[in-house]
Amino acid sequence: MNISTMASTALNALLEDVVTTLSSVDQTINQLMATKSALLATASRIADDEPFDSVDSREMSQRAIATEIGAALRLSDRTIESHMGTAARLAERFPSTAASFGAGRISQAHVRVIMDAGEQIEDAESRARYEAIVVARAEAESPNRLRPFAAQTAERFRERSFTERHREAREKRSVSLREREDGMAGLLVFGPSVLVHAERDRLSQMAFAVKADNAKAAKQAPDAAADDFADERTMNQLRFDLLADLVLTGVPTGHETEDGLLGEIRAHVDITVPALTLTDPDEIASPAHLEGVGPVDPATARILTGNAPGFDRVFTHPASGMVLGVDRYRPSAEMRRYLRARDRRCRFPGCRLLARMCDDDHTIDHALGGATTLANLADFCRRHHVTKHQTPWKVRQLGGGLLEWTSPTGRNYVDRPPGVATYVTFEDVVERMPSEAPF
Repeated sequence: MNISTMASTALNALLEDVVTTLSSVDQTINQLMATKSALLATASRIADDEPFDSVDSREMSQRAIATEIGAALRLSDRTIESHMGTAARLAERFPSTAASFGAGRISQAHVRVIMDAGEQIEDAESRARYEAIVVARAEAESPNRLRPFAAQTAERFRERSFTERHREAREKRSVSLREREDGMAGLLVFGPSVLVHAERDRLSQMAFAVKADNAKAAKQAPDAAADDFADERTMNQLRFDLLADLVLTGVPTGHETEDGLLGEIRAHVDITVPALTLTDPDEIASPAHLEGVGPVDPATARILTGNAPGFDRVFTHPASGMVLGVDRYRPSAEMRRYLRARDRRCRFPGCRLLARMCDDDHTIDHALGGATTLANLADFCRRHHVTKHQTPWKVRQLGGGLLEWTSPTGRNYVDRPPGVATYVTFEDVVERMPSEAPF
């Protein structure tokens, strides 16, 4: 064994010790945080028993104990009182979550995600069924990935349907004004998430086009006039300027490109629509899902699907939800559609960047003989694509869309693709929606 190999072996052994110790420390921290939560829940129960003769209300009893704990921990009694309430709800309403937290298998961040999504499930039996599903996923996923799964799972157990709640919430859509200092004000748009995200997406596409057009003009201009075309605005500033043009003039004439294409730019949103949502009545239909955001009401999903220039129909396994196939098979374009539908986000453990913003990666490098087949392709964001090629991390396909990552120290992590039903990509539907759309 040469010196460099010996050094590499020693460093790998050291890294293995670091990772093992960190995992143990993290589990211990989770257990300690769970113990603190349990103690705060106990304090809340003590307050409910009203142990103080001079206290004649639950609120005052809670405050008295919170000030006692706050003084000891050098924290605000308001902060302690809030933590006591959260700890009491965890212990009383989410016992399975509390048990996993106490064992150190999930973190406080996982607990917050589970509670936030499940808080509106009033029926105790339904909440327990929700917990059983979500806690199992939490023990194998990052909080970031858990959040959309928890939200979708909670929808199955809510007493009132998403359609009913969305119909009521939609009545509160608005544009409000908030005055700020220095001659500034804020314009807050509140409405159906699919439309609000589409509006921002279109503004972002226009901003990129303006930047590119101005950069092109600057390169072509004489040196003396190059500064006149320089555009140093940030993307947020450009989005505001374009929105002002669109609202105040109807078309973005103040920022039109040389080729006059800004008016042709359409918003882009990705929506997954369960097949039965297209036929079932609103009251029993499952909500669609706006990728990276959350639920979309069935009525909106039907309108978008009906006006879409095209969509990908995805066939899934009825039990596991695993993607089995996609319509319109054509080798290169179809493979990309299949990967977007199957993966939906970067396939590195813990990453949630949308698949349409990722690279199509050959698991076995094409240069090393890897075939361009679905069994050898997966979506990785640029950061994790580079990580795969430039670090000791390795990945292999296990079949069925499962990827097994091996860390530099030899640890294995299996990443599973989320299940989907019908995957729809809308390029220009929003502008062409019929006037009777329920917004």
